[in-house]
Amino acid sequence: MTLADLNGQTVAFAASGGLDSCTVTKWLSEHGVRVVAFTADIAQPDETDFGEIEKRMRASGASDYIAIPLHEMIAEAGIEVIQFQAKYEGDYWNTTGIGRHVIVAGILPEMAKRGIKVLGHGATGRGNDQVRFQLCTNMLDPTVSIYAPWRDEAFLGKFRGRSEMIDYCEGHKLPIKASRSAPYSTDSNLLGLTHEAGQLEHLTTGPWFVTPGMGVRPEAAPDKPEDVTVKFLNGRPVAINGQKVSAFEAIKLANEIGGKHAVGICTHLVENRFVGIKSRGVYEAPGMELLGTAFRYLLQLVLDRRSRELYDALSPFVAKQIYQGYGFDVATHMAREALKPILKLMDGTITVKLYKGTVNYAAAADVRHGMYSESNASMEAIGEFNHADSEGFLRVLQVSARALAANKQVTPPAWAK
Repeated sequence: MTLADLNGQTVAFAASGGLDSCTVTKWLSEHGVRVVAFTADIAQPDETDFGEIEKRMRASGASDYIAIPLHEMIAEAGIEVIQFQAKYEGDYWNTTGIGRHVIVAGILPEMAKRGIKVLGHGATGRGNDQVRFQLCTNMLDPTVSIYAPWRDEAFLGKFRGRSEMIDYCEGHKLPIKASRSAPYSTDSNLLGLTHEAGQLEHLTTGPWFVTPGMGVRPEAAPDKPEDVTVKFLNGRPVAINGQKVSAFEAIKLANEIGGKHAVGICTHLVENRFVGIKSRGVYEAPGMELLGTAFRYLLQLVLDRRSRELYDALSPFVAKQIYQGYGFDVATHMAREALKPILKLMDGTITVKLYKGTVNYAAAADVRHGMYSESNASMEAIGEFNHADSEGFLRVLQVSARALAANKQVTPPAWAK
């Protein structure tokens, strides 16, 4: 969709109130397009004054401004990411990826109330967010069109990058907060912060170049470890240190506790973007790391071998689905259905020890469906498991092992020769 296609239409612009939002809104309004700015309140820690965002957007030409409260939605989405252990390429808790799903799911109903059929966003043409906005919108309401200025030749002809946008905004005396010397960019929500671009594009710049926004550096964390107890019921954190919590309260409190101990702060990852290029991100997600690690320890106690194998296949699959913008499709729904019987078993209380950026197991209690048995696992006593019973088990296993050798199908590696 291009500027020419917007003639006479209203655009619902997903506005953060930043440089892109102000620039695009002013530019569109100059070309006769009515812009309604929508800001998703997803508990972003770096922008809490939505009155200020409204002032900036209206000053930039927005005909109306709507802030949509999505605290509970982003929290519920975060809990599901934890339940799936859906960390992209092993280290990234998908905080921005799932955040885009929440933004679209929150904005579309508000657009429908106002009869707006075009959703605009400021995602660039080389990143993942353009895909997420596009696919999530196409899946939830295929009648809504997407306008992406960074894919519009008319917009690109005037703005090649950040400097031109700042010049434009300053020329129109728009109340932007952007700086030409910003060392990196940050995207935020309740679940975490994503830092990228600027100086972080240089691999000689370490992750601790970033000033933490949700906690402290490990050297600034307390010298004394802290035990944190998380109670899970049906796979949901329902209490932290004995305090009952909702999904939102659980993540908010875990952010505070984890951040204080440098947990999940400034995680470095050079990842594979969906568009096919490598990018470097520095991530903060203290609450997700704290709760996610506690949930991982509970999984270890409950799942048997076969259910664990299936779970371990679902986890990276769902992580990729979210990262690539497919969180609403049939495949992800199938994965959710497969997760349900697992969650019914996830009752228990896990205590973890936090210390200077680490989260380690401390204790477990009340794990109603736990498969672990001290008597069976004991090396000190026979208990319920009779070691002699393994003789028949090994006789069965040796049949195939000897058959492999007899048919010359065994090839030891070089180090075993």
